[in-house]
Amino acid sequence: MASGVKNWFKVRLIAGFFVTVPAVATAWLLWIFWSGIDDILGPTYERIFGRPVPGLGFLTAIAIVLLMGTIARNVVGQRVLAWGDLLLLRVPIYRRLYPSVKMLIDSFSPERRSSFKEVVLVQHPREGEYAFGFVTSETLLDGPEGKREMLTVFVPTNNLYLGDVSVVPRADVIATGLSIEEGVRIILSAGTATPRRLPRL
Repeated sequence: MASGVKNWFKVRLIAGFFVTVPAVATAWLLWIFWSGIDDILGPTYERIFGRPVPGLGFLTAIAIVLLMGTIARNVVGQRVLAWGDLLLLRVPIYRRLYPSVKMLIDSFSPERRSSFKEVVLVQHPREGEYAFGFVTSETLLDGPEGKREMLTVFVPTNNLYLGDVSVVPRADVIATGLSIEEGVRIILSAGTATPRRLPRL
């Protein structure tokens, strides 16, 4: 009886931990970002206006986010940001965290939703071995055997944006029924988030 109660308590404590910690960590990181900007710029605004102006740092943070969004929407800005990503990937500790966090957050962005169309299974890197991939486009291959409908599939190889791009016959692609967010979660969790049964209807 005591062991049953202990097991009941342990299972629910662990489940509650993994539900609560991501939510608390996300809120904490957002609070650090907003309050950090406010703390950094607060003294400067106080000197400019002669008195504290609560919330001005928060508005500045929003302006910074809007500015970065504007930069990211043009070709030159995308190249600058890509160059910045390469620099960040050279920082020893930062490069361990940044790519996975960026990929997870980008999976919820409109751009990523539109570029990743479907989560599928393809035989990769050899026949008989399957890997999760993201369909990015469709193409018609006009070869010696005639025209064949093909799908371009991006297969992540190391939890980053890096991976293999395969052009696979549509008939060889297995639909999983998973959302893009679920697919990204599987990649970032090293497969531990894989459902017990596929395809998910």
